[in-house]
Amino acid sequence: MLLKDKIVAITGSSRGIGRACAIESAKQGAKGLILHYYGDEVTTNEVYALQNQLSTTGCNSVIIPGDIANQETSKEIVKEGVKAFGRIDVLVSNAGICPFWDFLSMPKAIWEHTRQVNLDGSFYIVQEVANQMKEQEPQGGSIIAISSISALSACLNFSQSHYTPTKAGILSLMQSCAVALGKYNIRCNAVLPGTIATDINKDDLSDPEKRAYMEKRTALGRLGAPEDIAGPVVFLASDLARYITGSGLLVDGGLFVNLQ
Repeated sequence: MLLKDKIVAITGSSRGIGRACAIESAKQGAKGLILHYYGDEVTTNEVYALQNQLSTTGCNSVIIPGDIANQETSKEIVKEGVKAFGRIDVLVSNAGICPFWDFLSMPKAIWEHTRQVNLDGSFYIVQEVANQMKEQEPQGGSIIAISSISALSACLNFSQSHYTPTKAGILSLMQSCAVALGKYNIRCNAVLPGTIATDINKDDLSDPEKRAYMEKRTALGRLGAPEDIAGPVVFLASDLARYITGSGLLVDGGLFVNLQ
């Protein structure tokens, strides 16, 4: 039970990596989950199904909708989470988008929206939760932001030139926050997934040749699943990682080191 009695907040929790992190947190003894989701019809149905699933484990949860690009959403997540559970021990800043687009023809609106959701949204929620962690007793907590292998290598996809700088920014944000927040016993780390089969890239990976190529690129010979990211996230959230802060943990099945 790595997260026994912890209160865990997760953005973008209705599907993919966020959902897997919620389920694994409950398995590892989390006392309460603060589940953020976008709030359209699809994600609303998804998060209620997730909440029902979690209730069978004995883990209580509260759900908060909203666009993470809007700073007020982060304020609402913290307010409702603290109202329900009194504190926040762990934040998983996961919400993100990647609308694939060629760089030379990319409209300004695509760039701005990607940056606002991925980077601005991460900044807002990390700032709000960190302020809560600073004030609560006992003070402190663990913040994990989902970055990407794209923060280290821009050559994996020709249609992510707007996405990669936001993920590099998230890695840098965690490094900077580790320095700024360490005195409050707040640890900040990033997880850098490789190619994980989720809704964010399902259209891109629907091409059999592209999928086979990406599978061949990984040393383990397969794409990642959301559950492959949830384990490392829980580890970084737990007391086993109590002396780890400012790190970027690459979880990619050996994609980065394999040059095939």
